[in-house]
Amino acid sequence: MTIRDRAVRGSAAATPVALIVTLPIACASWVVAVRRMSGMDMGVATPLGSFEFFVIVWVSMMAAMMLPGAVPAVVRRTRETGRMRAAPLFVGSYLAVWIVVGLAVYALYRPHSSIVAGAVAIAAGLYELTPLKQHCRRLCRVSVGSGVQFGLYCVGSSIGLMLILVAVSVMNIGWMLVIAALVVAQKLLPARAAFDVALRWRSSDWES
Repeated sequence: MTIRDRAVRGSAAATPVALIVTLPIACASWVVAVRRMSGMDMGVATPLGSFEFFVIVWVSMMAAMMLPGAVPAVVRRTRETGRMRAAPLFVGSYLAVWIVVGLAVYALYRPHSSIVAGAVAIAAGLYELTPLKQHCRRLCRVSVGSGVQFGLYCVGSSIGLMLILVAVSVMNIGWMLVIAALVVAQKLLPARAAFDVALRWRSSDWES
């Protein structure tokens, strides 16, 4: 089989392989996350538990929340390489970036007050309006490269939403569902959709 033949075959199989690698893992991860998080929600005073417990919860959360929106990127990467193994390698390295973020969360997080949660949520909301956020979101939609590179772009795009989840209640299933929906929407839908926030200063806004 020639290199061209392998590329054509890989392109044809890219979508089913991407779906097999991502969606079943995401569904299983939701089950694990929900079971592990059951009874743990204490709002802003929620503890993270032991390191082992948190790692399992965090990895399952990231797989559940992030993989559905990564399907197009996995498809593109598989088509580009023409190799089926590119899909699991891409997904694994992508999740590795979010695991590093989780380690930072575990090191820095402390149960806190509602005032602190509000301040973090406001700061995270303001980040959603910044050019950096919009730049990372655009790259997260159009660029592929390696799973690590894609993960870094998506961290830049979604970190504000994740900070809101961590600040309000990191073990709350309802908030997890809301943030997951926003993350997926921002990855898959056009930048000017109704759910999206954009900061556009116009001189007319300041005219009397």
